[in-house]
Amino acid sequence: MDRLIVAIATGLYTGLIPKAPGTWGSAFALIPWFFCRNLPLPTYLLVMSGIFIVGYLAAGSAEKILNRPDPGCIVIDEILGIFVTLTLAPNHPLAWLLGFLLFRLFDIVKPFPVSWLDSHLHGGIGIMADDIAAGLYALVCLQLCWPLLIWLSA
Repeated sequence: MDRLIVAIATGLYTGLIPKAPGTWGSAFALIPWFFCRNLPLPTYLLVMSGIFIVGYLAAGSAEKILNRPDPGCIVIDEILGIFVTLTLAPNHPLAWLLGFLLFRLFDIVKPFPVSWLDSHLHGGIGIMADDIAAGLYALVCLQLCWPLLIWLSA
């Protein structure tokens, strides 16, 4: 059971790739997201809720299994963050890339309240919450920037 928990929490072990596990986990997230992107919004939101619940449980348990608080190899939170970021994303690969880059930026820089959530919440909820907030920042930026980029390129 521990192996299954760690496999889920690490995004099928992509979080164990040396150097920038969060980036690898975010990149991995694009694969399941790609296959979910055209789901009706209510179904998409149910998928995200499922990722949150499974992620909350797996991340909290993996933290105990690995005996480290919020280890970098846990990337289920980045997977959910990408799903949040790319909610209703324009159907264009450059929009997806921009969303990925925006999410990584907000996940790394951690503007308030992302930083507060990261430092004040612990366990599974703490691991997941800051990436949801970073994903929300990236979602808003993507939705605002994409039309502007299209307009500027016309």
